Amino acid sequence: MKVILTETFKKQLKKLDAAISKRVLDYLEQIELLDNPRSRGKALTSNLSGLWRYRVGNYRILCRINDDRLIITVIEIGHRSTVYR
Repeated sequence: MKVILTETFKKQLKKLDAAISKRVLDYLEQIELLDNPRSRGKALTSNLSGLWRYRVGNYRILCRINDDRLIITVIEIGHRSTVYR
């Protein structure tokens, strides 16, 4: 699968601590190598249905997975207390 980072995600990532940013990017590289990216993370419900969430420490990465085109679009990252708002 190919991982695509949105501009919003890139801006949010720059605001994070360098160590956390590195952990997040390393995690996304691991996801990219998986045959099934849904083997990790969790599907979201309610107003965020259709999105998938990955956990890296206290931060959450919100993604949209397109199985037809084998693309994971990384939409947003944020602290677990604020990312779902």
